Amino acid sequence: MGKKLIELRNVSKLYDNVKVVNNLNLYINENEFITLLGPSGCGKTTTLRMIGGFELPDEGEIILNGVNVTKVPPYERPINTVFQRYALFPHLNVFDNIAFGLKNQKLEKIEIRERVEQALKLVSLPDFALRKVQNLSGGQQQRIAIARAIVNKPKILLLDEPLAALDLKLRQNMQYELKEMQRKLGITFIYVTHDQEEALTMSDTIVVMKDGLIQQIGTPFGIYNEPNNRFVANFIGESNIFEGKYIKTNYVTFMGKEFECVDIGFLDNEIVDVVIRPEDFDIIPAKGAKLKGDVSSSVFKGVHFELCVMILGKEIVVHTYENRKVGETIGLKVDPYEIHLMKVENREY
Repeated sequence: MGKKLIELRNVSKLYDNVKVVNNLNLYINENEFITLLGPSGCGKTTTLRMIGGFELPDEGEIILNGVNVTKVPPYERPINTVFQRYALFPHLNVFDNIAFGLKNQKLEKIEIRERVEQALKLVSLPDFALRKVQNLSGGQQQRIAIARAIVNKPKILLLDEPLAALDLKLRQNMQYELKEMQRKLGITFIYVTHDQEEALTMSDTIVVMKDGLIQQIGTPFGIYNEPNNRFVANFIGESNIFEGKYIKTNYVTFMGKEFECVDIGFLDNEIVDVVIRPEDFDIIPAKGAKLKGDVSSSVFKGVHFELCVMILGKEIVVHTYENRKVGETIGLKVDPYEIHLMKVENREY
């Protein structure tokens, strides 16, 4: 990863005396694809807008390349933004929409044409220069908005839920295209979404937020497999969470049974939260299984079946490639390295 490019130091933002961003500390590296992820109202868009200069923090500092830019206006920052509403100019064609910022810089016509053509190639729309924007599909308009942003060669590109208005298939295609575009351009992308799939697919780093606070920062793989708390475990993918007790090194009990585990850093007999992802359970014959229960529902999800299994009055979600009939009694097995333990915090999640 590159050098530190942006740093937020003790940044807070208040609306109506409520802290929507609360003492946030975060740094972003050069050439990084970082995603601010969380539910509505968690502070992610406000954080993005403060980085862009559209909002001023009430407390703290924003440092860019070692310079304090907290009160620097947006047009003086080497940053461009792609909003959820693409904000294209309806009276201008595609070429003039993309060239708008370059013309304001008084660049030579030949340079403007070359840079617009290059930007259109990057978004896979090389023959669209003379099209009217109102005749473009939502996905094409989204690409033009990105082309208009990258044509200015910013150091940083802010993207505020730019795929939210697209249909599922196009949204999935654009996820891969955006990641590839970021890799080719070498621009730092700061992306805001509430969609966990987008975050897991595209990001180098994910920042999970709730109520203006950072819950966890890490790689997609790390956050998915090692969530810090119940909120992260439930928000990033599906999770089965059990109340358990860490008996001694490498042993934990939950659901009335003792299991081998690999997580460390807990005291003997400490109460813990036990997380097991649905895909980490293996189905085995019920006879002799530590965990066994009845299948209460089975739904085909396209790639796998999602089973709900009732064990001791608790519903457990299991993903499997082989279907099981409702009412069937099955056993469940989980390997030690698939059992993740968390410190017990509050139970509001």
